Amino acid sequence: MSTPLLDFIPGDPNPDDLRAIVAVLSVYNNTYSGMADQPGFAIIIRDPETQAAVGGLYAVDGYGWAFVRSLAIPEEYRGLGLGRRLMEEAEKIAKARGYIGIWLDTLEFQARPFYERLGFELFGELEGGPGAIARYFLKKRF
Repeated sequence: MSTPLLDFIPGDPNPDDLRAIVAVLSVYNNTYSGMADQPGFAIIIRDPETQAAVGGLYAVDGYGWAFVRSLAIPEEYRGLGLGRRLMEEAEKIAKARGYIGIWLDTLEFQARPFYERLGFELFGELEGGPGAIARYFLKKRF
């Protein structure tokens, strides 16, 4: 067998290369964890006139936990309780799928107090500093 080549990609990899990385990791993880990835889920905020997607929540499987990868609410829709509603719906979906909880991360200028008001607790942190923004890891176990 010849030695594989390493190919540095200075930007985002093409989708096929990324799928190859994820596929290898999924096979390994599924073999050793005994758990297969479930599909992710999204809850979409739609513009009331055009029905176009304008924000929402996207979560993925996290080996027994739901991981909220993204939650985004356009400025004009903030303060209407949509964030709470999105998280409540995500909780219902996660419980129905049998997850033991939800976890997520948020940057220091984002929504840590919001998540803590919803019952999330801090379990990890990456400190900020010159050239780095603090990141907080929160979880809510059911």
